[in-house]
Amino acid sequence: MKQPQASIAIQVLPQVEGEEVIRVVDAVIAHIKGSGMSYTVGPFETTIEGDFDALWDLAKECQLICIQQGAPSVSTYLKVFFNPAEGVWSIDKKVSKHQK
Repeated sequence: MKQPQASIAIQVLPQVEGEEVIRVVDAVIAHIKGSGMSYTVGPFETTIEGDFDALWDLAKECQLICIQQGAPSVSTYLKVFFNPAEGVWSIDKKVSKHQK
């Protein structure tokens, strides 16, 4: 497999009430899982690594899923690291030594 060109950290905040947020965010995470890209879920954001263009498409899809799940609007925080020449370090390389 080719080394990923980019990594993103995405946090979606669907504008729904109470614990309905969990249901909508779970639908987004299920879509990320189905993407086939390497990812890790954290308590505030999900980090994904892969092809630069595919990551942008996935970020857009995350917005649409929130709306499809009933949120009238969604706010998203997105961090992007792009290194087409050398690729990016894997999620595992960055955090495995810090995991319990």
